[in-house]
Amino acid sequence: MFKKILIANRGEIALRVIRTCKEMGIKTVAVYSKADEESLHVRFADEAVCIGPALSSESYLKIPNIIAAAEITNADAIHPGYGFLSENAKFSKICAEHDIKFIGASPEHIERMGDKASAKRTMIEAGVPTVPGSDGLLKDLADAKKVAKKMGYPVMIKATAGGGGKGMRAIFNEEEMEAQFAGAVQEATASFGNGGMYMEKLILEPRHIEIQVVGDQYGRACHLSERDCSVQRRHQKLTEETPSPFMTPKLRKKMGEAAIKAAEFIGYEGAGTVEFLVDKDANFYFMEMNTRIQVEHPITEEVIDFDLIREQILVAAGEKISGKNYEPQMHSIECRINAEDPYNGFRPSPGRITTLHMPGGHGVRLDTHVYSGYVIPPNYDSMIAKLITTARTREEAINKMKRALDEFVIEGVQTTIPFHRQLMDHPDYISGNYTTKFMEGFEMKPIEN
Repeated sequence: MFKKILIANRGEIALRVIRTCKEMGIKTVAVYSKADEESLHVRFADEAVCIGPALSSESYLKIPNIIAAAEITNADAIHPGYGFLSENAKFSKICAEHDIKFIGASPEHIERMGDKASAKRTMIEAGVPTVPGSDGLLKDLADAKKVAKKMGYPVMIKATAGGGGKGMRAIFNEEEMEAQFAGAVQEATASFGNGGMYMEKLILEPRHIEIQVVGDQYGRACHLSERDCSVQRRHQKLTEETPSPFMTPKLRKKMGEAAIKAAEFIGYEGAGTVEFLVDKDANFYFMEMNTRIQVEHPITEEVIDFDLIREQILVAAGEKISGKNYEPQMHSIECRINAEDPYNGFRPSPGRITTLHMPGGHGVRLDTHVYSGYVIPPNYDSMIAKLITTARTREEAINKMKRALDEFVIEGVQTTIPFHRQLMDHPDYISGNYTTKFMEGFEMKPIEN
C-alpha cells in the first residue's frame, strides 16, 4: 500500500481524497496555487506545496511543478481527481517514468478512450452499441456534407478532443452545415489545440445515462449501476440521480453488461464511466468513456454503501476487485451548487462568502471546500459544493433535497441554490419525465419579495 499520496487537484475533490487517505492511514500532500492558499484541502493535508500562481496553466496544469512537489515530499502515488490532468496521457506516462503510481488510467487507455473517434472504433470492435456516424474524422466541409446526406439529418458534429460541450453543434439541414462546421472547428481548435471533427446521427430527446465501472490489473471489471445525468445546460451536468427514473431491471442488465464488455475489452484499470445516450424506445448507444472519477460519484457511493476513492487506491495498489455487480438499494440525488447567478444566464459570481449555513440531518451529505469568509477565486470552475440526499424512494429523496436546499444559506455571492429549489418543484422533474433537452424550456420564476 502507498505511504503517501499527492492530490494533484483542488477544492472539494482534493478534500474528498484526503479524507479517504486518512481513513486508510495514508499520508497526504496537497498542492495549491497562490489563489488557493486559504483552501481547506491545504489545511487538512499532512503537507502542502505551492505550485504556482492562480493561472491553471502555471499551477494545476504545470506537470513539472507537480512532479517536483511529489519528489520533494517523497510521495509514491498521485491522485489526479477529475478535470485538470486527470485524463492527460502525458502526465500519466511521466508519473510512471518517475516511479510514481498514477491513480488512474494508463497512458494507453487515456489516449485510446480520450479521443472520441478512436473510442468509438474501439467500442465497435468490442461489440458495444454505438451511435451511427462517420467512419473516423471528417476531412473537410465537403466530406461533412457528404456524410450527413448519406446518414440523413439531423446530425451532430463533435470535436474529437472535445469535452464540456465545446466543439459540438447540432445541424438540422444542409443550409446550416457550413456556418456550424466552421464554428465548431474554430471553437475546438481554440479550446483543445485540435480541430478534428467527427459526425454522429443526432438522437432526438435522449437521456444521458452513465454506468460506473471499476477494473483491476488482472483484466476483470464490474459495474456499480447507473447515474442519470440528463439535466444539463450547454452539455454541463446540473444534477444527477441514481437509479434513473427511466431505468428497468432488463435495461440495467443490458447496459451494465455492455459497460463491462467495454472495460474488459481494453483491460481497463481503475474507476471510470461508460456514458450512453438512451432514446425513448430504450435503445442505448455508446457516447464516450471517462477514464477518471466523476464529479457525481457520491450518489453511487450512497446507494450501494461503497467508497469509490478507496477502491481506486486499492486497485492502483494491485488489489483484485470482488467482481460483483451492484444495484442501487436506495435513491440518491446530487445538486451541483455553483457560484453562478441563475437569474442572469448563470453568470459566474466569484467573491467572498459572508454567511454560510450548511444543511444536515439524516440522509444529507455535503461535499464542499468552502467556509464563511472563504473567497471564491474567479480562476477556476464555479462549482463550490455538491449537495446529496439519499432515501428509500425517489419521492423521499426529492422531499429531502427540498428541505436541505431551504436550509442551505450562502450570502455574499450568487449561487444556483434557487435554481435547484425550483427544479425540485418542476412537474416534469418530479415525474421523472426529462431528457437532455429539459433546460431548453426551463425558466426561472421571479424572486418573491
